[in-house]
Amino acid sequence: MKATGRSRSRSTLLLVGGLLLFMAFVIYRSFFVAGYQCTVCIDFHGQSACRKVEGSSEHDALMGATNNACAQLASGVTDSIACERTQPTKVDCAAIN
Repeated sequence: MKATGRSRSRSTLLLVGGLLLFMAFVIYRSFFVAGYQCTVCIDFHGQSACRKVEGSSEHDALMGATNNACAQLASGVTDSIACERTQPTKVDCAAIN
């Protein structure tokens, strides 16, 4: 059974409309990801760095801030792992309303 031109254009419009709705949903959700904001300061090998990160959970924000601070302080995989395991000198996390 062949599709007529009218049913094909209707299918195309439905597909395009569905894709636009999906893209709008993804864009809308990307603006409301952050639920927590954490600031972490770390001293490592005589240097200090502080970073502030927003995340969907407190754990995600805390890990992101720690990783960002260690990215500035450490070089190489071994140093990065050691830095991430270092006790931070400052941790401040708060929920974002």
